[in-house]
Amino acid sequence: MKLSRKGWNNLIIFAMLIMIFVFNGLHHRLGGDDEPKGPQPLLPAQSYILTLEYPGIKIERIGTSWRMQQDSDAAQPSADIQTLEANVRAWQQQRAPLAEPLGGAPLLAATLTLAGEPTPYVYVLYKDQQHYRLFNKQQQRWYSLTTHQAQQLFIQLASN
Repeated sequence: MKLSRKGWNNLIIFAMLIMIFVFNGLHHRLGGDDEPKGPQPLLPAQSYILTLEYPGIKIERIGTSWRMQQDSDAAQPSADIQTLEANVRAWQQQRAPLAEPLGGAPLLAATLTLAGEPTPYVYVLYKDQQHYRLFNKQQQRWYSLTTHQAQQLFIQLASN
């Protein structure tokens, strides 16, 4: 087979492209499904919550303790330190399965500022007749929550 220098260059280029496509397809086939299975943590591992904000309520870390600030027109009563710590702990430890998106109007929202993260994490709670869904705007993921989990995460639901 007699090819010119330009012909050999083109042959090598096309052979390399074919190898790239083969290896890329093989990687996806061997890697399998990238979607995680089972309950997933709501926050990244080893995350450290600095502030947790709900509409009209802000919970912030002061040293090793927590402080809650409320808007003057907020109707919720003041929570004790144990309730605040339990609420923050629930956010750090909660795991929930991934779910399908749920339409409708949002019920509540929470904004969490984590140490070392440049932008806050925003979570929006939705509810239909029997299901709660939590939308993580940062990762564009939907989680399915039980009523108990929703009440642990959103202190406004627990007081109703």
